Amino acid sequence: MKFRILFIALLITTFSFSQNKGTVSGILTDKDANNQSLPFANVLIKGTTIGTNTDIDGKYAITMTPGNYTVQFSFVGYESIEIPVTIIANETATINQAIGSGSYKLKDVVIKSNVSREKETALLLDQKQAVVIKQSIGAQEMARKGVSDVEEGLTKITGITKVDGRGLFIRGLEDRYNNLLINDLQSPSNSPFKKIIPLDLFPTDVVGVLNIYKTFNPNISGDFAGATVNIETPQPKNITKLNIGFGYTTNNNLEKFLLSNDANSTNGTLGLIGKDRKLSSIFGSVPGGKKLSPSEYENAYGKNSWDVDETKSPLNSSVGFLHAQKFNLENERNISYIMSFNFDNKYSTREGVDRTFNLGQGNYDNNLYNTQYSYQTTFSGLAGLKYKTNRLNVNLNTFLIKATESKIQDQLGYTNSLANQTNNLIRLNQYEESNYWNSQLFGDYKLTEDGKHSVKAGGSYVKTSFQQPDRKFITGIKVNDNEINMSYGGNNLNRQYLDVKGNFYYSSFLEYNLKFGNKEDSNKLSIGYNSFLNDMQSSYRFFSGRKNIEKNYTANLNTISENINNDVNNGIVYVQEESNGDYKVKLNQFVNAGYFNLFLNLGEKWDLNAGIRAESSIREIKYREQGDPFGSAYRKKSDDKLDLLPSINAKRILNDNSNLRLSLAKTITRPVAMELLPINYINADGTSESGNPNLKDSENYNVDFKYELFPNNKELFAVGLFGKMINNPIERVFKPTANSGGQITTFRNSEQAVIFGAEIEMLFQLSRISESLSNFSLGFNTSLMSTDVKVDPTKQGNELENSTNRKLQGASSWLVNSDLKYDFILNKDWKNSMTLVYNVYGDRIFAVGSSGIDHIYEKSFSKLDFVWSNSISKNIELKFGVDNILNPSYKKELGSKSTLNISENSLIVREYKKGVGFSFNIGYTF
Repeated sequence: MKFRILFIALLITTFSFSQNKGTVSGILTDKDANNQSLPFANVLIKGTTIGTNTDIDGKYAITMTPGNYTVQFSFVGYESIEIPVTIIANETATINQAIGSGSYKLKDVVIKSNVSREKETALLLDQKQAVVIKQSIGAQEMARKGVSDVEEGLTKITGITKVDGRGLFIRGLEDRYNNLLINDLQSPSNSPFKKIIPLDLFPTDVVGVLNIYKTFNPNISGDFAGATVNIETPQPKNITKLNIGFGYTTNNNLEKFLLSNDANSTNGTLGLIGKDRKLSSIFGSVPGGKKLSPSEYENAYGKNSWDVDETKSPLNSSVGFLHAQKFNLENERNISYIMSFNFDNKYSTREGVDRTFNLGQGNYDNNLYNTQYSYQTTFSGLAGLKYKTNRLNVNLNTFLIKATESKIQDQLGYTNSLANQTNNLIRLNQYEESNYWNSQLFGDYKLTEDGKHSVKAGGSYVKTSFQQPDRKFITGIKVNDNEINMSYGGNNLNRQYLDVKGNFYYSSFLEYNLKFGNKEDSNKLSIGYNSFLNDMQSSYRFFSGRKNIEKNYTANLNTISENINNDVNNGIVYVQEESNGDYKVKLNQFVNAGYFNLFLNLGEKWDLNAGIRAESSIREIKYREQGDPFGSAYRKKSDDKLDLLPSINAKRILNDNSNLRLSLAKTITRPVAMELLPINYINADGTSESGNPNLKDSENYNVDFKYELFPNNKELFAVGLFGKMINNPIERVFKPTANSGGQITTFRNSEQAVIFGAEIEMLFQLSRISESLSNFSLGFNTSLMSTDVKVDPTKQGNELENSTNRKLQGASSWLVNSDLKYDFILNKDWKNSMTLVYNVYGDRIFAVGSSGIDHIYEKSFSKLDFVWSNSISKNIELKFGVDNILNPSYKKELGSKSTLNISENSLIVREYKKGVGFSFNIGYTF
């Protein structure tokens, strides 16, 4: 509240000091190209930071206080020209100017102008010109806002928030409702738990532009309701750059930290211990109930497999290298390449309660205090080659992402409603590794010299893998800080091996374009084909420690391997495989789509984009149920369907600065792999997550209406309304286990969801308020949304629902993203940009309640970040950031509308703080 009052007072004060201004405007043209307009050129008031860029028609306008000035006109590869001007209050001075390329050839200028697509002004202009409703963020803006990865960059877009470990929420809809393209090619996820690959694994070095399509166009996949994200890899330019960074987070770095014995090593630091944890060949490729002898136990696991090292977490660190080069050849040809690699690591600690309610009873089933130590590494590499002529453009890209996490988690308290045993300790020792390798070949070719007939095509081959090898649990009674009282049996000494392999993933597109009409490029017809083929399989095997002789003892939990090894050698305990017949599942999905798309320019004011996409999907799941013999024939679950997906996007140009937009479309939503596959993913505390092979695709009917105002090429004001009707929405729900009060998280289709929302977006230069604020700019966007879900309680799976109407799982009613930027120059070489970024979202349902227990809500979370970027010379860049300044608690909480009597004092089921992060990065350009 104090901040709001202060901000209003600041606005009133600055308005009181404002004065009448004058304007200089005109058109900049290219005298080497018959005085055609020159877009994206620089217009600057000499000796100040006041400036702008010309729009697509070469127009510019700058407003300032009266006085005598010099206007500078410049463009990459062109001569610079200075023109004196006198500004008079309430009057407009007109300067129309033509500039030439000087000693450069025109072809060089055309090639270099492609780079400007990554600039904020160019992307804002692209948004203005597009017929579909889309937003973009480029490398320039991400660098200014201190963005280090793609996921963080997307949170600067209207209606987008992220949640750690759960990906992006777009228009309040979570991961499953969104889709990912890379250079227009469909891309799979590296994790079966997510619809799209976690975008925080993509560093900004491998990104030129992020395009976010919130409305459907037939040439992109119809599988989305929130948005489709298209990552464009960067255009190569002559650069060699090295980045080194360090980070410190309060209560995370330079603190006590636990690492598994194998992770506390050089290989562990680099995330290279997966091969050491893989399933031993002793067990074979097919489960057989193998019981290990003492010698086989040592060969399979070594001597220290249960040991954990207590250390101190160092600083987070990162290193990145980028090199690109372009070579101009004869006859307007060029060839270029780009290569980059990035490695970063991160230490994080999470502490707080971790509870589940006993469905049907109203008390805690599990009441645990959770302490989690996570060490994460990410390696990414990109190699690209591009060949370009005046008619042909060919790109070859390959990039690799490897992400690992070594986790030690201690849960202390009670499980299974046994409230009198509050010192139960469960230790999880888990290593997770995912690999993603994507190779792409794509390009376009003008069939005719004038470009009226053209084709573009592309294909990709992707290999993915996700594994949690030797995921192990140990349970007992905590005695003191490091000691545990142990007895064998039950859930002690359990091991799991989860391995999900993407055998292959092919994606392709082919599109023919015809431009026609009286005006050049005024109308266009596109006819195309898309496809992807996804083949994957999972293996999930279990191993348990079983007792021959009763034994109870107290040992140091961190070095307990010696005790267990002795008991194995003495025949007190042994390890045996206990996998079930359902240990393996296979998924094959083939999607073919044909489409046509027609763009029509209807006079000077109307643009229309209409088309239809026919998308054929064949999905087959092969599986066995728990009691099936290991070698028996697979059961099959097939889904074969054809979806016809029409769309209409219309734009009404009100004037040079404003548009009205309307979009109508039908799309679909396919489930995430782990939502669909019949796998029961089990945790040590008795909770589990289970897929549902009977899930149906959702059908989404979408309408959008939007007004946009572009006062100049750096400002925007937009208001949009949207509505969605989703048939068979997919939702996360809780249900009780068959034999206890525990919880299973699973997924199902509800009947129908209706969504209405509004979005407001603003980019505002504060020089409009006062010239003294000319270095400030404000960005603000918000989404407001209302959802209603209908549930039929008579359908199987819905009988435990508490009501027939509620809000949509995963959807926030509101969210806000904003940033305040201050640019200043200390001298001609030292340029600075300070940005304060604030994000907040409202409460949303994490999982739907049942059996009289209300929903679990993900509570509102605020995030405030600060970034200071410095270019202290042409070669050196410094960046300082403070992340999560407010450091609020992240909470999940049971709602207050349970129909059962809740006997517990607190409704909080999960809570922790992330800490305040400080980072420093230095970049050197050679």
